[in-house]
Amino acid sequence: MTDRLQRGGDVDEGQPRREDSPFYERQNRLVLRNCGVIPPKIDAYLENGGYEALTMALTTLTPEQVVAEITRSGLRGRGGGGFPTGKKWQAAREAPGQHKFVICNGDEGDPGAFMDRSIMEGDPHSILEGLILAAYAVGAVQGYIYVRAEYPLAVQRLEAAIAEARAAHFLGDNILERGFDFDLEIRIGAGAFVCGEETALLTSVEGSRGDPNPRPPFPVQKGAWGHPTVINNVETLANIPLILLNGSDWFNRIGSAGNSGTKVFALAGKVRHTGLVEVPLGTTLREIIFDIGGGLPSDKKFKAAQTGGPSGGCLTAEHLDLPLDYDSLEAVGSIIGSGGLIIMDEDTCMVDFARYFSDFNRQESCGKCTPCRIGTKRMLEILEKITSGQGEEEDLPRLESLAVLLKNASLCGLGRSAPNPVLSTLRHFREEYQAHIQEKRCPAGVCPALSRYYIQEEKCRACGLCARLCPAEAIFRDEEGEIYRIDAEKCMDCGRCLEECPFEAITGGKKRKKAVQR
Repeated sequence: MTDRLQRGGDVDEGQPRREDSPFYERQNRLVLRNCGVIPPKIDAYLENGGYEALTMALTTLTPEQVVAEITRSGLRGRGGGGFPTGKKWQAAREAPGQHKFVICNGDEGDPGAFMDRSIMEGDPHSILEGLILAAYAVGAVQGYIYVRAEYPLAVQRLEAAIAEARAAHFLGDNILERGFDFDLEIRIGAGAFVCGEETALLTSVEGSRGDPNPRPPFPVQKGAWGHPTVINNVETLANIPLILLNGSDWFNRIGSAGNSGTKVFALAGKVRHTGLVEVPLGTTLREIIFDIGGGLPSDKKFKAAQTGGPSGGCLTAEHLDLPLDYDSLEAVGSIIGSGGLIIMDEDTCMVDFARYFSDFNRQESCGKCTPCRIGTKRMLEILEKITSGQGEEEDLPRLESLAVLLKNASLCGLGRSAPNPVLSTLRHFREEYQAHIQEKRCPAGVCPALSRYYIQEEKCRACGLCARLCPAEAIFRDEEGEIYRIDAEKCMDCGRCLEECPFEAITGGKKRKKAVQR
């Protein structure tokens, strides 16, 4: 069965293995090692080394030694912030109090992201083993897995895994007869994006509305029901058994300095091969897009990559050789986040892109603090004004001023990171904003109100074909005779010039309408 699953299911014996595909052969699948390879059952997990790390830790290591090994590994939280996991565990272990909790954050809300979902559905026991080890390390006797209601299969498989683990005495009282008690429950969230933030998640776990709270105190000091609480995300916990089995030195050899291990990215957008990609931290954007993802379809030109979802920022062509790790991305104004990676080509309007994420953040704001509740709405209003052709020069400094206000005054990470897509597109694609405002045109031909046809100077070869074909005689050679231009007043919007141009130098109009139809 395992061999069949490695080939992707019921296939002919002569079909190539998954590992022989360029999409997989360049990856280093550690966290995803079992997903799609073995059934999400405890027997299969045990056959592939499951719960060996737990057995080893309970029989040969003290809790302090487990914390020390995770600290030496350099593992950083994979949920977005990149905070050192060992440091978090140490703080919780040292926090006073008899009752402590560990929580798995499975509230994955980034558009297009499904890293945690795949692990919860495909390898639930790796999460359970990581949680049990975390509980042993910090002295917790109760844990929770927080999953959004939109993941019913993940909930189903986690519930089955918990039942299997209890039956095998990996959960419950006196685990492996070592005097260690620990049990787990699942908490299902309503799907609020803000509940990915630690303090909002805690209030939801407690049964209240998922509202964030100021920090400090941090959850490791005062978390669930006022007790010290460790919150780690799914991918972080799935790394724990591997580190304890193979050692911190092994883990440190993977990745880059200060960024140990692998990271799972959800590769999406304008790329030939989309899907989950697990690579060592420090792998370049170019390797992921072109070597693993197969490049952009239709040989379109790469324009940008959004990392970190609605909380992240854009990388441009000048960042293609940038190592994707926590420190390198922070240096250029972006973040890894939970691992969303959206690729954009030359047909993407970056102003509309910023508008989309601003709309998402506005809808997901809990409304508790004024800067986020009102600021996200005002940012969206300005972006909608620009994309509708009503933009003014003063709008750009207004956007930047609002962004600074949100970053400095918002209560939680949602509001503080909501301006990132706006700020990064302003930084790298300011000329597109200027075209929308000054020339009343959308260079990518995406914004409906600014969809007039436009000839791109850098692509026009002055062949004259468009002018000869234009039934309205709206296309003329400029005074210098180097390129052709379109008279917007005469243009009938027939689209023939766009369809026939051999150099794809014309944008707008019909191109936008086709994109909307798709």
